[in-house]
Amino acid sequence: MDQPSALLVTGTVGSGKTSVADALGDLLADAELPNAVIDVDWLRRSWPAPPGDRFNRGITLRNLRAVARNYVDAGALRLVLAGVIESRAERDAYRIALGVPLAVCRLTVDLPTVRQRLTRRHQDDPDGLRWHLDRSGELDEILRRARVEDVTVEVTSRSVRQVAEAVRDAVGW
Repeated sequence: MDQPSALLVTGTVGSGKTSVADALGDLLADAELPNAVIDVDWLRRSWPAPPGDRFNRGITLRNLRAVARNYVDAGALRLVLAGVIESRAERDAYRIALGVPLAVCRLTVDLPTVRQRLTRRHQDDPDGLRWHLDRSGELDEILRRARVEDVTVEVTSRSVRQVAEAVRDAVGW
């Protein structure tokens, strides 16, 4: 019998994490493999963040623990997460919160493409655009140095479905 497992799709802002996770969930459903897709950003979305926890990591892990357990109890064999982890310690905390084996795939994309995507996404939000543009290069470097991933998939010139298929194949799902 297949045991539950999880995959975190990570990458810098604008790399396509959420779109790829959604598409991967669709591929798994097409293969009739019970799954759930979790956008980690929604698990952390609350205000204000506690002092010293800029990205609400504490509430993220508490929510992830509960949501993952609910999905596994309901029969999900694959949990697909879209989100960012910046260290091995954070990866370990996610694995513990999930309660199932965790693989991590980092999406890599050239920064000019990220800038184009972010400019489209935030065309009516100049403050958000400025923050995301600044964060994209910073986060790309953090992830490159942290090496939290098991596999990487280059996404610059591929469709979302092609990337989802490449991610699925890279992690052996």
